[in-house]
Amino acid sequence: MGLLERITSQVTGALGGQNAAGGTDWMGVIGNLINNPQTGGLQGLIQSFKDKGLDGVVSSWIGTGENLPISAEQLTSLLGSSHLQEMAQKIGLPVDGLAEKLSGLLPQVVDQLTPTGSVPEEGGLLAQGMGLLGGLLK
Repeated sequence: MGLLERITSQVTGALGGQNAAGGTDWMGVIGNLINNPQTGGLQGLIQSFKDKGLDGVVSSWIGTGENLPISAEQLTSLLGSSHLQEMAQKIGLPVDGLAEKLSGLLPQVVDQLTPTGSVPEEGGLLAQGMGLLGGLLK
């Protein structure tokens, strides 16, 4: 099974088989976090984890071992409540529900995007993988 098939399987399973037609476009939400040039893309997101003392958590997602969990509260602190509020308003969810869902999905997506234990270059496999996943889950 290739990288994209693994990511699709993991995310679809986490969504309970839903796609955007049946609910929230979670890949779009996560894609905005991972591909956001204002925050430095995936590398910037990883640096944010390190700056907030969550280096061990994000490193476990990138590494080839077991993924450490992140709580909704930790994710809210990392991303900022105003950023989460803005995201929640766009998709029509309460902030707590958004943070809870992202805390479950983000580790899986980062893990699947870094199967060799290293972060792909921006604009390369990462952009292709997120773009294809977004199309598959719509």
